[in-house]
Amino acid sequence: MSRAVPPPLHTGEAGSFARDTLARRVPEILAETRRDLGTVPVAVDQALAELDRELRDGSLRGLREQAPDRADWDAAVAPHVGRSWLDLPWYFAEAFFYRRVLEATGYFSTAPGDGGAVTLAGVDPYAAKKAIEWQPDQAPRRCADALAAAPPGGSERLAALLAASLWGNRVDLSYNVAAALGSDAGTDVDVVVDDRATLIGWLADRRPARVVIIADNAGTELCMDLALADHLLGEMAIERVELHVKDHPFFVSDAVAHDVDDALAVLAFAGAPAVEAVATRLRAARLAGRFLVQSHPFYTKSLFYLALPGDLRASLAGADLVIVKGDANYRRLCSDARWPAETPFADVVAYFPTPLVALRTLKAEVIVGLPAGRAETLTREDPHWRTNGRRGVIQARLPISR
Repeated sequence: MSRAVPPPLHTGEAGSFARDTLARRVPEILAETRRDLGTVPVAVDQALAELDRELRDGSLRGLREQAPDRADWDAAVAPHVGRSWLDLPWYFAEAFFYRRVLEATGYFSTAPGDGGAVTLAGVDPYAAKKAIEWQPDQAPRRCADALAAAPPGGSERLAALLAASLWGNRVDLSYNVAAALGSDAGTDVDVVVDDRATLIGWLADRRPARVVIIADNAGTELCMDLALADHLLGEMAIERVELHVKDHPFFVSDAVAHDVDDALAVLAFAGAPAVEAVATRLRAARLAGRFLVQSHPFYTKSLFYLALPGDLRASLAGADLVIVKGDANYRRLCSDARWPAETPFADVVAYFPTPLVALRTLKAEVIVGLPAGRAETLTREDPHWRTNGRRGVIQARLPISR
């Protein structure tokens, strides 16, 4: 059943994780991005400095550049123009910040020097951070370790690969919680909602033809997602798997199409036969039209999944299963709202047009689908359990019939 959606989390809420994100983490991300970019054109440096001042002391303004998404952003920004960044709906504030970084760097300029100022047209401002993940001892090694640890076949292997895809979400370059967690983190006890058994049974009965994975981060998480996609295409005999990525850089490490190419390239030369075989099989599946990499402008907007545009809704409705990855996508599924934690997941996502499973490590306050009293118990055990990335969920809404 559908439920009335609570108001979204807000950066104006004193003491909230949302406020801390915009007051502290986002300026830090901007400073790190400027350092990683190194020497940049004067116009870019000035624009990034202006954005920094606006975040700290100014009021929000709309886009000034002419770009393909300008009209959509003008509509989204209109209710908030002139307000402080510390007085905004949280997801909108984050999404628009990353869009403003691209404006500052001139990402959408038609050519370097467009408009009379030299810019970084078409340059991923987060490429330096992503490159660290592609080093042999980072994402490729973690993927090799995950494949080596997974049982050789059957439902147990699928369960292990789902867990690897889940915990890969910890390595988020805008908020890398993995580095702060101990080696004991990432076990089944940390999965506070675990619908894997239900999902695996449903897959075995249904044998879906088309599965969509809505990706989150490049690097480690993307490699784990590719390993999962390979298993679905191979052992599960899924006819087609689509990996949906962002259409331009977003949230630092969000995966775009070239990140998939980079991931397959580093896996192909990882020095681990199992990982190299994943790359070989996926490249062959891509050539055969069984593994597709796609995108849609919606994925880089500030809208929630409740507002899916008609064409994307129709595309997802044609899938037999959609796997939604990551914390930000989970927030968008749940309208970034402070639902009571025991609100059934199926009720919150009742609007979604097809069977759905969410794999997400907790890096924000939004959570639904917990048994009564479980949230209170977790808070007593760990006051920061909603945001520190130790816990995760594998939550499914799998109707018996479509």
